[in-house]
Amino acid sequence: MKIVFLLLNILLFNAVAVVAQWQKISVATKASLRGLSVVDKNVVWASGANGTFLKTVDGGKNWTVGKVPDADKLDFRDVEAFDANTAYLLSIGNGESSRIYKTTDGGRSWKLQFKNENPKAFFDAFAFWDEKRGVAMSDPVDGKYLLIATEDGGQSWKLLPNDMMPPAQNGEAAFAASGTCIVTTGEKDVWFVTGGGEKARVFHSSNGGRGWLVSFTQILAGAPSRGIFSIAFGAGNNGVIVGGDYEKPNETNFTLALTGDGKSWREAAGLSGFRSGATFVDEKTIIAVGSSGSDISNDGGKTWKNLDAESYNAVQSAGKKAIWAVGANGLVAKFSMK
Repeated sequence: MKIVFLLLNILLFNAVAVVAQWQKISVATKASLRGLSVVDKNVVWASGANGTFLKTVDGGKNWTVGKVPDADKLDFRDVEAFDANTAYLLSIGNGESSRIYKTTDGGRSWKLQFKNENPKAFFDAFAFWDEKRGVAMSDPVDGKYLLIATEDGGQSWKLLPNDMMPPAQNGEAAFAASGTCIVTTGEKDVWFVTGGGEKARVFHSSNGGRGWLVSFTQILAGAPSRGIFSIAFGAGNNGVIVGGDYEKPNETNFTLALTGDGKSWREAAGLSGFRSGATFVDEKTIIAVGSSGSDISNDGGKTWKNLDAESYNAVQSAGKKAIWAVGANGLVAKFSMK
C-alpha cells in the first residue's frame, strides 16, 4: 500500500508539472520590458524602454499599449500600480533622466511628479506601502545611497536623511534590472539589495528609510556584473534574494539566499542560473526568472525545479491565478498553475 501511495504521489507531481507552464501573450510592442505590477487576476501593468507602458484589465486577453508624452528617450524600469486607473512609473538614468510619473485615469494622461536635479544621482527603482506612501532609491551619491519618499501620493517627493546610512563599498550600486531591488513590507519596513562591491548586501530600515541595518550575503560579488538583483518576501520575514553574474547567465553558484527572520541570509542552491527577479506566489511557492530561464520552488526555496530557458527580466504574482513575467522585445508571459 505504501508503494502504491508513493507512485500516486509521483504521478500527481508529474501531472502538475505538465500543466504548470508559461504561456506567451501577444502584445503590440517590441520594447524591452522590465517594470511589472500585478494588481490582481485581471489588472496588470508593465513598462519599459522608449517611454512604453502596457495595461490589461481582463487578465491578459486585451492590452492597451501606450507611451508617456515627451518620454520617448526614457526607460521605465519600474511601475507600481494600485488599480486599473492609478499607476506610477519610474525612469532610470543620470541626472534628469531619472523621473517619476503618475496617472489616475488609466494611462490617458501622465503627470511628471519628480525630475532628478542631482547630476550624481541615478535612480534604480521604487516601492510603495500603499497608494500614498512610497520610496525611491538612487545609487550612491558621495559615498551613501540616496532615497526620496512621498506621503501624499507623489505630490511631493522629499529627500530622506542618510546620516544613519552605512557607507557604500567601492564600486557598489543597485541593479535597475526588474524594479525589485527595493521592496516594502508592513507599515514602515523597506529593503534594498546591492552588488558590484566586494560583498553583495541587504539594507533594511524599519522606520521608513531613516535608520538602516545592513547584512552581508554570499551572493556572487566583486565585479560590476555581480550581485543581488531582486528581493521578495512572503509571509512574515520569510524572504528570498536572487542574482549572480548577468555576464554568465548559466552560472548556478551563489545565486540564491533565504531568510526566516529578515536579518540573516543563508546561502541556498537549486536555481538554474543567474536570476534578476523573484516573487512569492503563496507562503511556500516561489518563482525566479532571469536571462537563462525560470525556476519554481514549492517548499519555500529549499528545492527548485527548472521551468524553461526563456529570457525574462521580471516576474510578479498576486496569487496563483495572477503570475506574470516580462522580457525583451515585448515579451509578456502568464504562468498557469492548475
